[in-house]
Amino acid sequence: MKISTRGRYALRMLVDIALHSKDGAVVLKDVAERQNISKKYLEQIAPLLNRSGILKTSRGSKGGYMLAKNPEEITVLLVIEATEGSLAPVSCLEHQPSDCPRYESCATLYVWQGLYDGIKDYLGGITLRDIVDRIDSGDKKMCNI
Repeated sequence: MKISTRGRYALRMLVDIALHSKDGAVVLKDVAERQNISKKYLEQIAPLLNRSGILKTSRGSKGGYMLAKNPEEITVLLVIEATEGSLAPVSCLEHQPSDCPRYESCATLYVWQGLYDGIKDYLGGITLRDIVDRIDSGDKKMCNI
């Protein structure tokens, strides 16, 4: 499994907004400059986050983007699923109940279920607040991956 630039940039964008939204909405142009990401690419990512209830937009002279939830409510899992889709390693785990005819008797399902549970538990246990706190403490800096 590989997370695309869309997922990685979405996370960086949201962390940037969390760090810089103390004075109100954040302009996408500023995020693009700080993160060295194309504004056009961020404009493609923002609607995905907006539809998922992670990001909200305000219009007007003081318009821009703001988090739609508190940073402690936005998990990395939520961001990645909003931008990448399902992280299930096999298609039979994407929908419950599964429509796979071998689901009940599959000898390897536990392998994929364990992997999927591990991914969800790990990414679901990290919030934007956790990342912002690491940056605020001086422990880490924003990266450009």
